Amino acid sequence: MIAIIDYGVGNLNSIQNALEKLGHESMITHKSEDLYAADGIILPGVGAFNDAIKSLRATGLVDDILKCVEAKKPLLGICLGMQLLYEKSYEDGEWEGLGILKGNVVKFDDSLKVPHMGWNNISFKREDPILKYIKEDDYIYFVHSYYVDTLEDAIAYTEYGVKVPAIVGKGSVYGMQFHPEKSGEVGLKLLKAFGELIK
Repeated sequence: MIAIIDYGVGNLNSIQNALEKLGHESMITHKSEDLYAADGIILPGVGAFNDAIKSLRATGLVDDILKCVEAKKPLLGICLGMQLLYEKSYEDGEWEGLGILKGNVVKFDDSLKVPHMGWNNISFKREDPILKYIKEDDYIYFVHSYYVDTLEDAIAYTEYGVKVPAIVGKGSVYGMQFHPEKSGEVGLKLLKAFGELIK
């Protein structure tokens, strides 16, 4: 069972539909007990960092998420959900993230068209089970104006003026800057690989 965290931010149904298509059981929830009972967790997110982190903190689930990570339960942050895993965001101010991964979320240079929107190919930075069903140079779908400023935990990256972490991972924690549920077969293959990491 995969718990998809509902904190009022994110296209939850499309993620659940993608998981269903892959044969993974999931639930959309905002309850602590569901996170502990689940075998894996997905933290979705769209919109502004500040609004999202406030909404997430308002659910009271932050400590539960951190405890699940400590217990090595697989966690996947999607799009803004990936950015929330980091220490800080500088989107319209300075905001504290969950601090699970080291790095900051910063805006693309003004010389670039923002948001970065559309299909981009990815390059692999290191081997990881999350990549088992996809190939280097596969295309995935991005929509974002801010990016993580370090490749420290990057598994794969794309180029948009700078090297942008596209898939990150540390221990049982993963993040995808793009929308796997909107990235066709490649996105489904990545969700399939994440599902297989869940015991």
